[in-house]
Amino acid sequence: MPRTTRTTSATRTARLAGAAALALAAALTLSACGSSGDGTSAAKVTQQKEDTPYQGTKLAKNFDKPDLQLTDTSGQPFDLRQKTNGRTTLLFFGYTSCPDVCPTTMGDIGVAMKALPAEERKKIDVVFVSTDPQRDTPKVLRTWLDSMGSDFIGLTGDLAKVKTAAKSLGIMIEDPVVNADGTVTSTHGAQVLAFLPSDDKAHVLYMSGTEEKTYEHDLPLLAQGVKA
Repeated sequence: MPRTTRTTSATRTARLAGAAALALAAALTLSACGSSGDGTSAAKVTQQKEDTPYQGTKLAKNFDKPDLQLTDTSGQPFDLRQKTNGRTTLLFFGYTSCPDVCPTTMGDIGVAMKALPAEERKKIDVVFVSTDPQRDTPKVLRTWLDSMGSDFIGLTGDLAKVKTAAKSLGIMIEDPVVNADGTVTSTHGAQVLAFLPSDDKAHVLYMSGTEEKTYEHDLPLLAQGVKA
């Protein structure tokens, strides 16, 4: 299986991070999932104090859920807006070969989800969209996601569609790069966006490095559709 390396292109990262910052009205950085695992890829956010019950970041702009049709882990077409309409939805873009940011983020969400009562857990859709669809087949996605949450939704397909959907949320994604040594670098935004069931818009943002206890605090509120 191809492994990943951390990108060292400061210019590229700065350009993409700048675009994300403008869209999210926050100071965001991108993550190039890499093999070094030194934690320096964790994105950061600068925000003003907000009157909100959430520990995640309250978004100044509430983004519409992307109009995105891909393939789920059963090989069936999946319309993101239609299938998650009126449901609390956590959305994250990443790829299964990532050795650090992606499994850590999804793993923390998985642990927090397991701590919820069954009835609340049923109200939340956790959606992982692959930024490396060539390698992330439905079968690969399902196997990877099952270790974190057997009910997590995995989507894969046309990367151009994925990039467009992510960009509409202020999340920038670059095409995977195959390096001379055969390793793969995939640079993508490391944000998790939470959409509320009341309007299907993103209201809360979680950056890479968000602690598990933050998800444990916020997931019950999200399940209940509490206003941010």
